[in-house]
Amino acid sequence: MEPLFGVVLGLILAVASPAHDSCTCATNKWAVCAQDGLGNCTCRLAGSDHPVDCSTLTSKCFLMKAEMIPQKEKRLWRPPQGVSDSDGMYNPDCEDSGVFKARQCNQSSTCWCVNTAGVRRSEKGSSSLSCSELVRTRWIYIELTHKRSSSAFAVPDVAKALTQLFESRYKLHPKYIAAIKYDPPLIQIRLDQNKKPRWDVDIADVAYYFEKDVNNDSVFPSNSKLTVSVNGDALAIEKLGIYYVDEKPPEFSMRQLAAGIGAVVTVVLLTAGIGIAVLLILRWLRTKTYKKFECKEMREIKSPSLE
Repeated sequence: MEPLFGVVLGLILAVASPAHDSCTCATNKWAVCAQDGLGNCTCRLAGSDHPVDCSTLTSKCFLMKAEMIPQKEKRLWRPPQGVSDSDGMYNPDCEDSGVFKARQCNQSSTCWCVNTAGVRRSEKGSSSLSCSELVRTRWIYIELTHKRSSSAFAVPDVAKALTQLFESRYKLHPKYIAAIKYDPPLIQIRLDQNKKPRWDVDIADVAYYFEKDVNNDSVFPSNSKLTVSVNGDALAIEKLGIYYVDEKPPEFSMRQLAAGIGAVVTVVLLTAGIGIAVLLILRWLRTKTYKKFECKEMREIKSPSLE
């Protein structure tokens, strides 16, 4: 009996072993397979309960879905489509003298070139981006509007008040104030500083201080609030815009400009197409009306009324 029992046991193991090894999916390596109590092999897609038919190919969509599943469940998974927010304020790299370094980078190794005002003047790139020099911001245009009053201020009075403000509060020499234009309620200020001696303030710093003052986020102590008066009357500033002009043109690509031009061309073509279509429709309607009228007259001529 013992030899017979051994033969039977060996046959059972021989049959069971291939059945166990066959519980895999031949067409999808990301499929998770398992045998149930009856010995049936069931395969499901990794990361979901969707059954997989291993006798045929798995759809591309399911394959891509399976590839997105992290291999190590104990680690937090960062999706490949995730991006970091690198816009807005950034922590700049400064020289010992306090000026901006020509190249600035954020924590995600995205870099760009800046001017002496710290304003980006190039496309964003990788950490291999090279910025050969720190280009100087030569001109700064400041546009602001004030709240309307019963009577506009005199142009010379506005220019005098703002000149005194920049000289006393921001320590800017009047020679760097190239022009002040006033067209109520718009005020335009142009600061021009081709070269900056070591003892003079930088117009970029002046513009930043002024912007912070106007936005009620002053860099000065809290007891030094910005007040601008013209002959004793308050000049309440409402809106502010600052524009920087460098010694050299910025290094942005033409993609944005091309996109804008393309949009304008598309609008023009669509407008022209609609106009032509309307003209053709109107012409067709007039022709149709004329033919109807002509046919009516012909019928009247061929069939004169009986007296």
